Amino acid sequence: MLSSTELRLPGLVVMELIQGCRNKAEQDQVFRDLGGYRTAWPSASACDNALRDFVRFKLSYNLGLLDVLTAHTAIELDAPLHTFNQKHY
Repeated sequence: MLSSTELRLPGLVVMELIQGCRNKAEQDQVFRDLGGYRTAWPSASACDNALRDFVRFKLSYNLGLLDVLTAHTAIELDAPLHTFNQKHY
């Protein structure tokens, strides 16, 4: 469990942000903006749970792959998930 003041970013979310960069300057800006945060990665168990839920909810809710992995990372850490993506959470 994380402390109440520790914020961590799912590594997959950081990768999504890098994916959206159009050039090196934008990548550098992402790293500057996120430099103070630690990253969190899902364990194999969290990935297994994510796969289970992905199969269960992909067709009915159009659940995204990274969304379910991000959710299970937060579940595993027993941490709140803060997102603007209200559709999939």
